[in-house]
This record gives sequence, C-alpha cells and structure tokens, in this order.
Amino acid sequence: MSDFFLPRLMIEPLLRHALLEDLGLAGDITTDAVIPAGHRSTVVMASRESGVIAGLDLAELAFELIDPALVFTRHVADGDRIEAKTVLATVSGPSRALLTAERVALNFLCHLSGIATQTRRVVDVVAHTKAAVVCTRKTTPGLRAVEKYAVRMGGGMNHRFALYDAVLIKDNHIAIAGSVRDALLSAKARAGHMVKIEVEVDRLDQLQEVLDIGADAVLLDNMTPQMLRQAVTMIDGRAIAEASGGITLQRAAEIAETGVDLLSMGWITHSAPVLDIGLDYRQG
Repeated sequence: MSDFFLPRLMIEPLLRHALLEDLGLAGDITTDAVIPAGHRSTVVMASRESGVIAGLDLAELAFELIDPALVFTRHVADGDRIEAKTVLATVSGPSRALLTAERVALNFLCHLSGIATQTRRVVDVVAHTKAAVVCTRKTTPGLRAVEKYAVRMGGGMNHRFALYDAVLIKDNHIAIAGSVRDALLSAKARAGHMVKIEVEVDRLDQLQEVLDIGADAVLLDNMTPQMLRQAVTMIDGRAIAEASGGITLQRAAEIAETGVDLLSMGWITHSAPVLDIGLDYRQG
C-alpha cells in the first residue's frame, strides 16, 4: 500500500474524456433498452490473476461521474500485491449506471495494474542490488501522469516527466551540436541552478568527456555488462549511473549487478500487458 495519490483535478479530465468517448451522442442505448430505470445491483471487481493494483481512484471516479449515487467500497489499496480471485472493490447502486461506467473503470484499472505488476517483477529481480527501476517518456499520449503513477505503485521510480523538467542530452543532440563537449557546455551555460543535467553516452571515451566537464547523471546506453562495470568504476560516485537500452526482465539482474544506480526501461509502460480484472453481478 502506498500513501501517494494523484489529485482529482489531474485525473478527472481523463475520466470525463473516456466516458464521453463511450457515450457518444446517444448514451448507453443497450443498457437503457434492457435494464429498468429503477433497478439496483451490487457488483464486485475481482482480479483473475495475481499482480499489483493501481488505478482504484480512477475506477471509482468513473462510476461517480456517471452517477454519484453509486457506492464504491474498496477492499484493497493501490500498491497492494494480490492473488487471483481477490475482490478489489464492491460497487452498489443503480444498475444502469453500473453497466454504463463498467468498461471505462476496468480499462483504467486493468491497464495501470498491468504496469504496476510488471514494474514490481523487475523491482523484485534486482532487489539484492542498489539499482532502482525507472520509467521513461515512452508512455501513452495523454496518460503519462497515471502511467508513471502506476510505476510508483509497483515499487519503481520516475525519470523525467517531460521535456521541461530536466536536461537530457541524447545522441541526436550531440550529433547536431558537434560533440559531447559542445552540447554539455551549452547546456550548463543555459540551465538554471535547479535543473539537473544528464548526458547519454554509448562509449567510454564519451563518458570521460562528460566526467571531465561534469554532469549530474550519465545515461549509459546499450552497453554490455563489462562496459557498464568499467563505466561505474570511471564514474566513481561523481554522477548518477543509469543503464538503458534493451533491459528485459531476464537481463535486469545481470545489469543491476554491475553497480549502476538506475535501470531505465520504456517497456514497463508502453508494453505491459493488462492485469485481468473482471466485474461480476452478485445480487439485485
């Protein structure tokens, strides 16, 4: 369980957009045709597989925006590890509203729980090392805040959120600027005192240039474990050492054991499979 949460102000626009996309110009014509207006029900949201939960606030808000009369009762919290068949929440109230909000609520909950689950798997694999697991900007457009939240629910950490909150000099910046030195010196002259600077390198001679000038962090891109160990020795605590590129669940431990501080992985957000969660009718 985590005490971290996203304010309603941040998540409500996402839920409103998703619900309006589903309702279109005519509303839920199936439910309105089949279910009597005054009917009430209780349903349970339960996981069909083990994993880590994230997104209960979004699921609850989906139901609330359709009908505030719906009562959403949680039985677990975001960040909890759960087993298959665990009841996550009970929802009671007008049946029409339950059915109308169901898919949007599940879409967010399944997606974010899938990210949290995959993140936790990597975190567990590298738990014997000092390395932290971080996500990237490889997120679904419009969903970055909630996807990065899900990473934290899985025990991971966030890299920069967008282009504005840190300087990250990548290979194309270096190529266009002319050299690591030129790019880094320009960044240091421009960045404010609160802005961290990280430089991506894929060779040890580039790393030496960065260390000679100074940076807050170095992104060691697509290096072999042997190169990463050499890089960590060269850095010697003078900057944060971040490994990136092709880090799978199977390779994570080997890379973390080189002594790097961070493992940066895009796939935990852009390719995580959903956690299978269902909503089932229990009583009238």
